[in-house]
Amino acid sequence: MKLGRVAGTVVSTISHPIYDGRRLLMCDLLEASGEDTGDYLICVDTVGAGAGEVVLIVDEGNGARQVVASPEAPIRAVIVGIVDELVVDGSTLDVTGR
Repeated sequence: MKLGRVAGTVVSTISHPIYDGRRLLMCDLLEASGEDTGDYLICVDTVGAGAGEVVLIVDEGNGARQVVASPEAPIRAVIVGIVDELVVDGSTLDVTGR
């Protein structure tokens, strides 16, 4: 699993039917410290995440297909949770931006 921050929405006029009714979000990947790594993933949103939120991402095709309950889906990464805080080495990091 990976941490990411939702940077925006991806729009496609043509896509596989599995994406019908599902949002694609671009997520900047984060270190455990909350710092941006400079990498990103395009993920299927399964939790209703919004812009700027820190999310938990499954970045593994088989696991992603299990989350959307479609064994043949062309999906690699899905958002499976919204993170409220991180505790790293005993220190709590507020990732909500508040």
